[in-house]
Amino acid sequence: MRTLCFFAPLFRSILPTVAGFLLLGASAAAQDLPGAKDNPLLKRFAGSTIVGYDFKRFDEYVVPTGTFKGYDTTSRKRSWASSVSVEGAVTRLWYESAGDTSTAELIRNYQNEVQAAGGSTLYDSGRDADFKSRSCFLCTYSWNEIKTSRSTYTFSTADVATARLASFRIPRPQGDLYVVVEAVQWAAPSKDYKAVKGAYAAVDVIEVGAMKQNMVTVSAGDMSKAIAATGRVALYGILFDTAKADIKPESKAALDEIAKLLKAEPALKLRVVGHTDNQGTLESNIALSKRRAEAVNAALVGQYAIAANRLAAYGVADLAPVASNAAEDGRAKNRRVELVPQ
Repeated sequence: MRTLCFFAPLFRSILPTVAGFLLLGASAAAQDLPGAKDNPLLKRFAGSTIVGYDFKRFDEYVVPTGTFKGYDTTSRKRSWASSVSVEGAVTRLWYESAGDTSTAELIRNYQNEVQAAGGSTLYDSGRDADFKSRSCFLCTYSWNEIKTSRSTYTFSTADVATARLASFRIPRPQGDLYVVVEAVQWAAPSKDYKAVKGAYAAVDVIEVGAMKQNMVTVSAGDMSKAIAATGRVALYGILFDTAKADIKPESKAALDEIAKLLKAEPALKLRVVGHTDNQGTLESNIALSKRRAEAVNAALVGQYAIAANRLAAYGVADLAPVASNAAEDGRAKNRRVELVPQ
């Protein structure tokens, strides 16, 4: 039986005796899609090659834990009887395993290795009596989101009767690891779809973790220029936990620069205005955004000896968005603190 080197760093302590059998072959790696690489926590099924690849440092992902229910043509998203939404680093890989490999063999290898690493199977369509929409299930794979050396329709035009999906979870102290595998077989080579006889596995690996705040801290000089030019400056370096008004320690750099601005311009008085996204009610967000502005003022007074009468706090919730609240990237832009001169 072919072996899958799965979660190699975890296995150093769990299964040290099999380490010699889990190395990649040079011939397999030489055929990989240029720029593609295995996730360091997940080695490939023996003899397979990477024909599709994408990596996001941070993204949202819906892990299916129940049967496939349908596909929304507008949002281009699948729905499931049950699922879990997670966030973190997302690696997406398409593996091509030529020859006599079956979807059952691929799925079973993943299941065995997950169990050996202390994980569990969340869902397996092969054990789901209600899973009948195999063709819809495969054709809704987001093929346009991945770079591939095969046709983007390789999965949706395969032998859909062989389609199988499984999802797994391995608990880790630094953040759980989720793996979602969609596998399908090709009965014969296909020139049109660049497919070979064998099996294909679309493997998504999600390393759950918080997003690293990556906004550039605005300097005191830049704040002054922005206020002079536009009458305001938007800051993204002052951070709060969801639905809370306690300033996070990572906000110190931004607070330092606000204090420098106020000390460099003794006559300047500021309105500190809190903004939120549209998640939650307007009333609760108005109150939350004002509490956050008040927290900024309190920090400037208490930690930097800024006179309290030079600061005023206001909260406007999501009444002045700078982007659409329909998606997380837009909501992130709307969550901000603005400085407006009095």
